[in-house]
Parts: sequence; C-alpha cells; structure tokens
Amino acid sequence: MGGDLEQLRGELPSWGRERELSELDTLMWRTENHPANSWTGVVVMVFDATPEWDRYRRAWVLATRVVPRLTERVLEPALPVGRAEWAADPHFDLDFHVRREQLPGAGTQAQLLEVAQNLALTRLDPHRPPWASRLVEGLEGGRAAVILQVHHVLMDGAGATQLFERMLGRTRRATKADRLPDSGPLLPSAPIGVTGRQLLGQARGAPGILARVVGDAATALAHPQATARYAASLARVVSPPPASTSPLMIGGPRTAWRFGTLECSLAELKVATKAVGGTINDGFVCAILGGLQRYHDRMGVALDDVPMSMPVSVRRDDDPMGGNRFTGAYFSAPSAISDPVERMKEMRSRVAAARGEPALDFINTVMPMLNRTPSGFATAAMTALNDSAVLTTSCWPGVRSELYAAGVRFERFFVFGPLPGTRLTAAMNSHCGVCCIGLNVDGAVFEDTALLWACMHEGLDEILALRAS
Repeated sequence: MGGDLEQLRGELPSWGRERELSELDTLMWRTENHPANSWTGVVVMVFDATPEWDRYRRAWVLATRVVPRLTERVLEPALPVGRAEWAADPHFDLDFHVRREQLPGAGTQAQLLEVAQNLALTRLDPHRPPWASRLVEGLEGGRAAVILQVHHVLMDGAGATQLFERMLGRTRRATKADRLPDSGPLLPSAPIGVTGRQLLGQARGAPGILARVVGDAATALAHPQATARYAASLARVVSPPPASTSPLMIGGPRTAWRFGTLECSLAELKVATKAVGGTINDGFVCAILGGLQRYHDRMGVALDDVPMSMPVSVRRDDDPMGGNRFTGAYFSAPSAISDPVERMKEMRSRVAAARGEPALDFINTVMPMLNRTPSGFATAAMTALNDSAVLTTSCWPGVRSELYAAGVRFERFFVFGPLPGTRLTAAMNSHCGVCCIGLNVDGAVFEDTALLWACMHEGLDEILALRAS
C-alpha cells in the first residue's frame, strides 16, 4: 500500500495540467447560466469527526501548492477564435474559497443538505478559480462535512475520484507523505495571449484538418453502406426522445434546487442486479424510475416513459487526469413498466442501443464549430438539447480505500449535479463499499419532496429485494 500511495501522490502534479480547456469544457463554460441552465454541481463529503481547523486549512494550502489547477481561473480569448484557457489567478485568496460554519441545534442531515442547497444556488465568481468550499461543523454524532461547489470544467465525477485518491491520506496521523512536493510553474496569461495562441494553433492545424476532411470524404465514398448506417444513427441521435405527458413534470424554473440522499450496500446491489442479468447502473437507474412511478401513483397520475439523458464516459486510461471526458446519450427510459425485473431488462436493452450508436459522440465533433459561433447561438443549441430530457443520471466507480483528511475519516461522498434542462438529476458513486446517491430536483416541479424522497427509498428497496430472485 505504501508504494501504491507514493505512486499516486507522485501523479498529483499532473492532475489538471492541460493549458487549454477541451472543446466540451469551453462550451460548458460559455453556456453557463446559473442556476437555471448550470454546469455547477456540489459535492458533500461526510467525515467521522470534526477536524482541527488549523490542520484542515493547512491541508488546503498544501493541496493548492501541489495541484495548481485549484488556483487557476478560466480565461477567454479577446476574440471568439477558439477555446478558453486556464491561467493563474494573480489575486488568489485561499480564504475566499475555504470557509467554515456551524450547524444549529441537532445538526441533522436535513440541515446539512439545506446548507448545501443554499451554497449550490450561489453563483461562482467567473473571475476566480471555479470552486468554493465550506467546512460544516456540528453534524450529529460529532461528525463534520465539507461542501464543495465545483464547476464542471474543473472535474467530472471520475476526475474528482482521481483527485481524492491521490490527495487524501491513508491514516489519521500526519505523515511524511502528507508533505507533498510543489508542482511545476503556474500558467500566466492574458486574453490577448489566449487569442494569439488559438490563432497560431489553428493556422498550424489547418493542413491536418483539411487532410482529415479529404480523407473522411474519401472513406465515405469508398464505404457507402457504413456511411448510410452512420447517417441513420445520426438521425436517431439528434432526434429528441418523445416528451413526457406527465403533468407533474412539466415546466419548472430550475431555480429552487432541493437535495436528497439514498445509500445502500454495493455488494447487495451487485447481487440484486446480477440476479436478473442487469448491471449496477441498470439497477440504480431503475430504482430512480421506480421512485418516480410510486410518486405518480400517490399523486393519482399515470406515468409514461420519460425522456432521459445519461453521460457516457469516453475517458481512456491514458487520458490526462482532471477535466471531463464524456458524451451524452438521450433516450426514453422505461418508467412505465411496473415490474422491476422487466423494467431492468428493458433498461439494459435501451442503454445498450444508445451506447452502440455509431454517431453517439456526434456532439463532440460539432463542438469546435459551436465554440466559434456567437455565445447566444451556442447557448440556444445546448439548451434545446438539454431541454429534451426530464431526468439525468450518472454513475461511476468511487473511492475503494479508507481515506483521511486532516485526521478525520472520509465516510460518505454524495454528488449533486445541476439541472441543465432537467427536472431531476441523480448521481451515484461507490464509496468504500457503499453506494452514495445524490438527488437534486426542481422544488417548483416536485412540491412534495418529503413524499418524493420516501418513494425513492421504496424504489431502491424494490431493486435490492431482487437479491432473492
């Protein structure tokens, strides 16, 4: 374990060291309209005890020294000629990003989530590094939590897991491994410099782009059947799934975020899903669909299949750490199927069909063009795409080993995604054998959130009961 930890720690300086934002990250940054059409989410990390403040703050000082991305802001080119870049924030102030507060009274989980909701609805300063944190003390049982608000351009769920596994310790004691080496030089820049580099890069890359266009055209002519299959796939990918007819999920300003949580044993969920030929992701999504179905039943409304979006990771083992590596699949979820086994089988089939589309990654191929159009056009295009979904889910493997921050154990890891066009976002990661599910819903759409959370618990229990199948 010691050698493994040293290797992981040695990789930290390379986390998030790409100077340019990817085309995806640039588009998310430029289309940000918080909170109604936002790409900013919240992480809630629950610890078994309250860390000593000075040691906790020193840990953040150390983190910003070894991971300079935490001290960098996003810088746009002076002209719309390409991607944005990361640059050192010359006025970086750690105390602006790292704060603390005390929960009142009993310090319940509900109070913690309310604090997280309020922080989530606060817009990040676009002229500073795109993150903010709050150490919340006074949680019941002597525990504490860290609420981390992060813009998606900084990291996705898998990127966050990479960071925590490398940055946090393996013991309560301060060790030599906690004294991490400084990283390389920072990235100074100015808008005119970004513009110049983008123009130069495009001039150098133009011959290669032309060659690829000619090559792609020749390939299309030489393989007409494959071209026809891709064209048919493209038509399916860009066509939004049928809209839901449920009156309980129409409209909504997406400005009243409400957070809820679910959790279960990873081992039990594996057994339950395997028993009926499904995957962990199938079981997770079908639990959410079962919860929605129960909510509608209690409200006396029939639920049809709902349109949903699901991020599909395209991250490879050799990709740089940090940032985002995903595309999106849009399809109708089998929420009208009451039987959980049949629902999961149908979900398996629909997810496989969506993932198998040859044109699945089409959105990433058009992003360079969108990033070179007026921001209003790009925003309208992204809004139209995102508004086609009522539900968004994401699932990824989380931390597997016990981790410690400033001497306290990292017990739970809940992620609450934004609502970019959707009414409900559900995110699940596995943390030390526990599936942690974060739910964010539009409170103007789901007015009875207490009932919704109860229905979601029942939906998860229904899937776990398949262990006996």
